[in-house]
Amino acid sequence: MISGKMLKARGWPEGKVIGLAKAAAQTLEDEGMEREAILDRLDQVRADPGAYLATPRYADLARECIRRMTPEPTDDKLREQPVAYGVWGEECIDVEARTQIERALRLPVAVAGALMPDAHVGYGLPIGGVLATDNAVIPYAVGVDIACRMRLSVYPVSPITLGQRRNDFKRSLLTRTRFGQGESWERNDRPEHPVLDDPAWDATRLLKSLHIKAEQQLGTSGSGNHFVEWGTFRLYADDEELGLAAGEYLALLSHSGSRAVGFKIANTFTDVASREHPHLDPSLRHLAWLSLSSEAGQEYWLSMELAGRFAAANHYVIHHRVAGEVGLKELAVIENHHNFAFREKLPDGSPVVVHRKGATPAEMGTLGVIPGSMGDAGYVVRGRGKPDALNSASHGAGRAMSRRAAINSISRSARDEYLRERGITLLGGGMDESPQAYKPIETVIAAQDELIEVIGKFTPRIVRMADEAGEY
Repeated sequence: MISGKMLKARGWPEGKVIGLAKAAAQTLEDEGMEREAILDRLDQVRADPGAYLATPRYADLARECIRRMTPEPTDDKLREQPVAYGVWGEECIDVEARTQIERALRLPVAVAGALMPDAHVGYGLPIGGVLATDNAVIPYAVGVDIACRMRLSVYPVSPITLGQRRNDFKRSLLTRTRFGQGESWERNDRPEHPVLDDPAWDATRLLKSLHIKAEQQLGTSGSGNHFVEWGTFRLYADDEELGLAAGEYLALLSHSGSRAVGFKIANTFTDVASREHPHLDPSLRHLAWLSLSSEAGQEYWLSMELAGRFAAANHYVIHHRVAGEVGLKELAVIENHHNFAFREKLPDGSPVVVHRKGATPAEMGTLGVIPGSMGDAGYVVRGRGKPDALNSASHGAGRAMSRRAAINSISRSARDEYLRERGITLLGGGMDESPQAYKPIETVIAAQDELIEVIGKFTPRIVRMADEAGEY
């Protein structure tokens, strides 16, 4: 029997937490775990309670441990000057995006930053902005589409097949996934996936309330720049990691995130963070932070990671449904988040939280996908691990003009001619997503040569995006 005396001898504090630890220990003992192993496991829960919030046998103990944490006091006063940061593709970036990252780098929790060549103004942090903080997570520096990500599936088929079976491939995009804000599946057509049985859905009241929305939206995509597209993938050289020989392959590329699940998590915890920092400069109200030594910070982290698993499952379902419609099974898969926060270390070993708001992880050897627009190529890259860039790269081409400016200045005929010249069939797609609204992807890729190695190119052929109002 694990006693309170044993626990106190290992540094456990007085109070309710002792009783909860003893109860958890009794469960483990009943299952046959040895005493020292039990004590070690309990110490692990106390050291990192957030990692155990979603594990039923430890959840109560973990929550009590979190409640006993004492967040480091922080003043809401901004630094006089921003923390130093690196910029890649400076000629591609407007003044407003630089102003926005510099404001963020005046936060008292900011440690380091970087700006990618696709950078443009966003909410709170610019898209293409990377921000490292000290023991703090900023919900809006992750964004409302938590774990917005890419997935490229490569198939053992020549891309010539697209021309031979064009109607089949179009139908797969029109019938086996759905697009648009609020879109979901009817009950009899909802896909299954183990993510829906993840115990984290039961860890908090908020996550419990989002489970039904996850069931409804699994296998769907959002509006705006989200897409699923068939095309040609050209691998430049044999790649042992991918298990592919150099050559051209049929491929499927998708871009979407965690849908309503991530949106609700982001807004809920941004409100919590704002209430915790009432004196924060109004220009940075969207960048209020949560200490990871607080209950709210731990709950956000748990929720963000669940949203990440949900987003990955979302892409898995989309690819397997769409490819299954035309009888294909992938040879290789490349995927990555680009709206997420990661626990990482600076070169000096200091632990930080790295927020990538529209930026691709690019640690040494890490594979990622950087897409262009509906009418332009995307690239598969391998990270070079540049510390000054916080091991990051761009997440896409980046907008050259706002959505409204695109709608007001680009004609439908000009957009359609651009696509026609490149042999691209578009299903849906708003005028705000016209290729001319984006920076040239080749310029953006060239600007980050020291951040990434390009190993392959994806050329879109049949593109599915959310419909404009009144279409389809």
